[in-house]
Amino acid sequence: MKFLVTGVAGFIGYHVADTLLMTGAEVIGVDDLNSYYDARLKSARLDRLKRYERFEFLKLDISDHATLRGIGSDVQVIVHLAAQAGVRHSVEHPFAYATSNLTGHLSVLELARHLPGTRHLVYASSSSVYGGGSTLPYREDARADRPQSLYAATKRADEMMSLAYSHLYGLRQTGLRFFTVYGPWGRPDMAYFGFAEAIMAGRPISLYEGGCLKRDFTYIDDIVSGVIGVIDHPPANVGEHRVFNVGNRRAEPVINLVKLLEAELGRKAIIVEAPRPASDPPETCADISALAAVTGFSPKTKLCEGIPRFAAWYRSWRVERG
Repeated sequence: MKFLVTGVAGFIGYHVADTLLMTGAEVIGVDDLNSYYDARLKSARLDRLKRYERFEFLKLDISDHATLRGIGSDVQVIVHLAAQAGVRHSVEHPFAYATSNLTGHLSVLELARHLPGTRHLVYASSSSVYGGGSTLPYREDARADRPQSLYAATKRADEMMSLAYSHLYGLRQTGLRFFTVYGPWGRPDMAYFGFAEAIMAGRPISLYEGGCLKRDFTYIDDIVSGVIGVIDHPPANVGEHRVFNVGNRRAEPVINLVKLLEAELGRKAIIVEAPRPASDPPETCADISALAAVTGFSPKTKLCEGIPRFAAWYRSWRVERG
């Protein structure tokens, strides 16, 4: 089977593509390699994927629809993971989110409906769509009409566009609402990675409300398991559109994350307390029963297991980066 993976040089995109390639699939990967974070990390991920003969990389911006439409007609499954990430970044750079998350998602939808062999479009959404007014743990049928950031608004808009395209053109689609993903080869803009950088450099870290905010930290291998699960269990009906949570079903205080990093890195964090930004919910937690019922999904990795794996990778990456 031939896959198209967008955002292939990104954190989740790299891991999904690597898993697909290990199982013998052919993968076309696209990414614009933008400068949102250290390009060396993106290049290192790509170099690892290029070891596979069945991997083809195309450097392009998914919002450039004319170029995207040039991709070969034999793609059967699209895994759309490209997006402008970051909740707080959207406050200062709103138009980047309109271009990548809205126009880019529309470009992928247009590609999917015109490719003759497309069987399934799997795309990344986010737990941030729940915003305000949803009760914990978040269920997919909870209200998602009170976004607390522009990023969240764009991801919810993507879901609505996908729903419309499934209705209009019979596309089989699955949207995945990812919860706080972490692990090796992760994104430097994420809290756990930034905390590690600051701890090793002796810089202070900001903890909102003393680290009492809770997050459903989900290890990257469990995220990939969720993605592969929906690929292996596509929608049964033409025009069917589904949305699933992919999380760890556990909400842990951020201070626990910091303590684990301190233990693994062998240094104490310099903590500065700060007020919680309006875009940050006090707690997130996923109800994953819907995904489990369809695919058998069951997250395996606790935070106390995943952070040591991240820290081991981070130490080696720090040496390699120089």
